[in-house]
Amino acid sequence: MRGLLIAGTTSDAGKSLVTAGICRWLARQGLRVAPFKAQNMSNNSMVCADGAEIGRAQWLQARAAGVEPEAAMNPVLLKPGSDSRSHVIALGKPFGTLEAGEYATGRKALAQLAFDTFEELRTRFDVVVCEGAGSPAEINLRARDYVNLGLARRFDLPVLVVGDIDRGGVLAAMYGTQALLDPPDQGLLSGWIVNKFRGDIRLLRPGLDRIADLTGRPVLGVLPWLDGVWIDSEDALAAAGWRREQRGGSLRVAVVRFPRASNATDVDALAAEPGVSVQLTADPDVVRTSDIVVLPGTRATVDDLSWLRARGIDGALNDRVRNGRPVLGICGGYQMLAEEIRDDVESGAGVVPGLGLLPTTVSFTQEKVLARPVGRWRGHEVEAYEIHHGSATAHGEAEPFLDGWRRGPVWGTTWHGTLDNDGFRRAWLIEAAAQAGVTWSPSPGAPGFAALRESMLDRLADAVAEHLDTEALLRLATSGAPSGQRIL
Repeated sequence: MRGLLIAGTTSDAGKSLVTAGICRWLARQGLRVAPFKAQNMSNNSMVCADGAEIGRAQWLQARAAGVEPEAAMNPVLLKPGSDSRSHVIALGKPFGTLEAGEYATGRKALAQLAFDTFEELRTRFDVVVCEGAGSPAEINLRARDYVNLGLARRFDLPVLVVGDIDRGGVLAAMYGTQALLDPPDQGLLSGWIVNKFRGDIRLLRPGLDRIADLTGRPVLGVLPWLDGVWIDSEDALAAAGWRREQRGGSLRVAVVRFPRASNATDVDALAAEPGVSVQLTADPDVVRTSDIVVLPGTRATVDDLSWLRARGIDGALNDRVRNGRPVLGICGGYQMLAEEIRDDVESGAGVVPGLGLLPTTVSFTQEKVLARPVGRWRGHEVEAYEIHHGSATAHGEAEPFLDGWRRGPVWGTTWHGTLDNDGFRRAWLIEAAAQAGVTWSPSPGAPGFAALRESMLDRLADAVAEHLDTEALLRLATSGAPSGQRIL
């Protein structure tokens, strides 16, 4: 069998979740399915069981397919550390850095690695569902592309293009995408999927018929806007889908919006908890007055610490701690809480004063820690994952907290994913809420976060089954692109 590529007219068109839905629907048909993204650029990642680091979206898609996530599903991961430099993860392990000026020339070896990995992966699965990146019509990057049509051309994969109708202009974006492609690339373009539709489909139908006539490609269907489906965003805090779903809660949590936030999915489980309201912010007044503050992970601890200070958030944090109001630091956010940060690796800044809210010193080393630890807190088992170069040591009075430390209202851990654990999350929220002077308790019968994630994946697959031409989808996935397609 073969595979297919899911591309998008734009970033954030929804192709990651559409890919996840297609993976689960194909798996329901009895096929062994693997997701694949040749190159992902994201600071949201996950550690697989074998210690490999991959993009969070591919981890989710593997879960949707019912298979174990592995490095081959995302052979190249670029983690932006600044506007001009990315840290490269190749087959799950650190591979070096890529400067903006090297983007074109430095990709040749990475492209070959991705192609070789795809070739091997498809020998082990019935269908490989590939996700593209950005738009396939980024013609300035086409010559060295290996994640969109460069991959499709190499392996003769049919391409489906997802368009976000909620943004407006989706039909023009579809036509323009095809028109910008050269004839061989157009030959692989096999259909359109309209995503995030709200309204009366009868009003859209004439436009769908016209775009199919103009492009010579069918519209395989219109996926509706799915309320409550926002899991595991590929992008950082700016794209946190749960922001649209938030309702008022008695417990107010502020999450500091770092410019280089990483693994910001840590707060997804908080946002899903009934009675908890989560707000992303760079406003020191919101930080000062919220019940709980979370400093999430970051790919640039020292730089984001400078950003935090420039906005006066350090003063707001000090005010909180003086008043006994809780602050939780996770990974990079935890590192900032230290008295001193010694970093000759990530930023090269050397010795930098931290916020001084925990009696710790953080030291960065070249060796990257990638692990899946398990621990306990207040009798609750905690499964987590680690991705970091910096480690903290305590040299003053502090209470152990998971792998980190707690002093008074200040809590810190390097572990990601701890809040996904229902028992731990709810017990910690009760204690932190009490520190803030708020009475909060879990809602009886509220679903666990793992069950919520599974229900979202099922809803995606149900939408694929109900709203897409699944006969055509299965034919493309197993037989390839039709020949003799119209070229604009």
